[in-house]
Amino acid sequence: MHALPHLSAIDWISLVTFFASWAGYAWFSEHSRSSTDSLIGTSRHYRLQWAYSMLERDVRVMDSTLIGNLMTSVSFYANTTIYIIAGLVAALGASDKLLSLTAELPFGGAGNRELLEIKLMLLLASFVFAYFKFTWSLRQFNLLSILVGAAPVGKAGDPGIDRFAQRVAVTNNLAGDDFNRGIRAYYFGLAASGWLLNPLALGGLAILVLIVLFRRDYRSPALHALRDEN
Repeated sequence: MHALPHLSAIDWISLVTFFASWAGYAWFSEHSRSSTDSLIGTSRHYRLQWAYSMLERDVRVMDSTLIGNLMTSVSFYANTTIYIIAGLVAALGASDKLLSLTAELPFGGAGNRELLEIKLMLLLASFVFAYFKFTWSLRQFNLLSILVGAAPVGKAGDPGIDRFAQRVAVTNNLAGDDFNRGIRAYYFGLAASGWLLNPLALGGLAILVLIVLFRRDYRSPALHALRDEN
């Protein structure tokens, strides 16, 4: 807290822009009326379709393999995040050397030691948040694999099968949503690194990340392919 007085008005404006972009887009992509039209919302339809298809199969080797691939991706990001967190903690311990390094960079550098520590803490918080999301996503994918192992065989229309398909799809959605939140934290963590150069870079990169996320979730060729749009 003793370092907060070192923040200038531009620093505060950039921080507000950063958190508003992150929290605002998280709400917009997950809770607004437009969320169902996004890449994430569209994929939920296919997860339910996957659940029904899986319940019609006697042998679920393919489904187990697909879940294993998803878990491998999440595990990769979780492991990578640990190394990033370790690097940032080490940077906090060597702030004097990092301060002299950033002083030689253009656009003003990182400022004094107290300000540099705040900037590194923002980066650290972003990736710690990502780590918690990735590990929780991984646990939910483990639960999904248990559901696949316990799944009965049947077709749509049977009340028991419909309920189980919904249960599988919802678990898959929850795991996928937390994975997406972890990826989003990576994007905004990269934006936070711009603060090491200049407070304007923090705000500018946050807005740039916001635009990139929106284009990929709502305007990307992948979305058009899933929705059969040309």
